Order: sequence, then structure tokens, then C-alpha cells
Amino acid sequence: MDILLASSNKHKKEELEELLRPYRIHLPEELGIHFECEETGTTFEENALLKALTLIEMTQGITDMPVLADDSGLIVDALPGELGVHTARFGSKDGVTVLPAAQKNMLLIKRLEGVECEKRGATFHCVLALVERNGKKTVVEGLSRGRILEQPDGIGGFGYDPVFFNNEAGCPNSALGNDKGRYSHRGKAARMMKECLDRLVQT
Repeated sequence: MDILLASSNKHKKEELEELLRPYRIHLPEELGIHFECEETGTTFEENALLKALTLIEMTQGITDMPVLADDSGLIVDALPGELGVHTARFGSKDGVTVLPAAQKNMLLIKRLEGVECEKRGATFHCVLALVERNGKKTVVEGLSRGRILEQPDGIGGFGYDPVFFNNEAGCPNSALGNDKGRYSHRGKAARMMKECLDRLVQT
């Protein structure tokens, strides 16, 4: 099955294609479509469905591929409301500009300065939403629980990986390497979505 991803992010395409093999993932630009969607939802699920439904509408009559969308983020217990659906724009003064990952990581550490270890809990969320051409919607969510470190640890991964200690793996996300798909929020969501896709192609 070929699936259209509601994103222009090639890195995300490669990651999801690896996690969802043998399903093939395509970007809108491969169909000559420039995809943008204002994420106005207040939850990860709302934003994922918003992106998927927007691209479904944009590609009516162009392709029969179902559309897959992802919305992910980090929720930090000690900073309620500051990240979540705003994770990518954390620290942005205008609410639009996306700061470099290293800058966001240092800002997060600074915001938690003096917070005790047991109160530095955080959870990565990933919602994947699949919308079929008949309008059927499938939504799954993967979670990864951990805590925010007092200093970045490692250079692997991307985004907040160097400052997120993964409880299940017992190490920072930046140290997971090829095991990241096993422990990450997106890896867990992708495995659930793959089960849904397997059932879909069998019907």
C-alpha cells in the first residue's frame, strides 16, 4: 500500500517509512503539491486529524492514497501548558519562529533550574491519524515516559533527545541509536498503526 504523508519533512518520511515497512510513504511534493496546515488544535489528536483531513481535501481527484498525519510533542510535568502542542515553538517570542534544538534544550534546562529530580517528569506523545478516501479515521497514540536531565547528554537523535532520559530504556534518547524505534513514542505509535494497516489490507 502507498500512503500519503501530511508533511513536507523528509526526515519524518524516512523515519515512518522505516517503522511502517513494507508500506510506502510519499510526500505531497511528489504529487506537485505544496502542503501547509495551520495547527490550530488544542490536542495532538486534533492537530493530527486536522492535517490529515486538510491533505485529503487538497488531493481529491489527484490520488486514491490514504493520508497519514503525525502530531507529536513533549509534556513536562513542572511546566504545564508550556510545551505540548507548542513543543516545536517552545521559547519563541512571536509564537511562530522555531528556535534551534540546542537553544530550546538549554532554555528547557534553565526553566527547570532548581527542580528536584523526582519532579522533572516528562512524557513524549505521538498521535498518528490515518484518513481513508471513504472518510474512515484511525487514530493511535504512543507514549514514552521519562524525565528532563539537568544537562544535555550525548549528541545522537534530534530535538529534545539529548535532554530526555527514557525510563523504559534506562538512558537518554540520544543514546538509543538503532533501538530508538523500540522505545520512542513515534515507534510505539507506528507499531500500533502498522497493525491497523495490516488489518486494512486484509479486508
